[in-house]
Amino acid sequence: MKKILLLSTFILVFFSCADKEKNMNIDELISSKNVQKINARKALLQADLSKLDEALATLDVKKAEALVSVLTVNDTVFNHYLEVQGSVDTKENILVQPEMPGILIALNVKAGQHVSKGQILGKTDDGGLSQQVASLENQAALAKTTYERQKNLWNQKIGSEIQYLQAQTQMISAQRAVAQIKAQLAKTVIRAPFTGVIDEVFVEKGEVVSPSAQGLMRIVNLNNMYVSTTVPETYIGKLKVGTEVDVYLTSLGKTYKGKVRQIGNFINPNNRSFGIEVSVPNPDNLLRPNQVAKLKVIDYVNKDAIVVPTNVIQQDGEKNTFLYTVTNANGKTGIAKKVIVKTGQSSDNVTEILSGVNSKDIIVTEGMNTISDGMKLNF
Repeated sequence: MKKILLLSTFILVFFSCADKEKNMNIDELISSKNVQKINARKALLQADLSKLDEALATLDVKKAEALVSVLTVNDTVFNHYLEVQGSVDTKENILVQPEMPGILIALNVKAGQHVSKGQILGKTDDGGLSQQVASLENQAALAKTTYERQKNLWNQKIGSEIQYLQAQTQMISAQRAVAQIKAQLAKTVIRAPFTGVIDEVFVEKGEVVSPSAQGLMRIVNLNNMYVSTTVPETYIGKLKVGTEVDVYLTSLGKTYKGKVRQIGNFINPNNRSFGIEVSVPNPDNLLRPNQVAKLKVIDYVNKDAIVVPTNVIQQDGEKNTFLYTVTNANGKTGIAKKVIVKTGQSSDNVTEILSGVNSKDIIVTEGMNTISDGMKLNF
């Protein structure tokens, strides 16, 4: 019995030491400088590696592949746009006012009527000015006759110079009085200040009229339309008179081609912006004052640019901007390659690539989030 207990104790101590040596880490094993133990551990590790290789072989593991969409990039013209919102307007949109208050004795137009510049729209009572004109014209005619006779006498050295000068002065005064009263009388006639359309008429014939906030009628010319807006001061120098602009009218669903016709010279200190005006053609006569417009102003052009869809550009953990290209392309297969790129400006969901991608390169456009460098691609 005593021999059995001693044998059991020996076996336990032996295996405990063996497990301790087996669990010893590599650094401790090397530090021990025990060549026998190091060779024993190496043999064990090699045996384990062989088992793992056999297991992988039996599992028939395939190299990772991915199905993606690709695009071949080419040189193209790239335009960058400044997008702002503006309002349609016209400088020929006014309320017609009477210059001379009085009774409206004539109203010659109605709403919707087209009128020409200078056309008579109406007339107010002159309050007796026409009779005064006739009287003053007679006085002016008499003054002229008196002057001419006095002048003939003076040329013959008859009479005094003062009589001649007085006659001349009276004639000039009479003529000026006639011109002044005629100017007053002309103010009773209401004329169109420009060619356009009578949009609304606010009065009726026979009413007593005078200048007011409402006016007599509204006249609008839709042939000289423009869009006004403001842009940030950072665009000073980028915008020039004549720059082309795409003007999209949200209410019409149409885009018009306009041009910058005026650039403001004053920076608003409240929002650090300056005003611009964009002339817009109106061939269909559909533009109206105060319509909302969206402007796309070209502020940068690259005629030989490499552009890619903006969504294919990614950023890694080191904040490098990259995308995937396809190398070793063969038919519908290839190998993914991670390429660090330098980007320029973005517009209309595409981004300018300044370096990293060349013309005719194939880039991955769909499925790029599921691939990695070196992966086999199907497309």
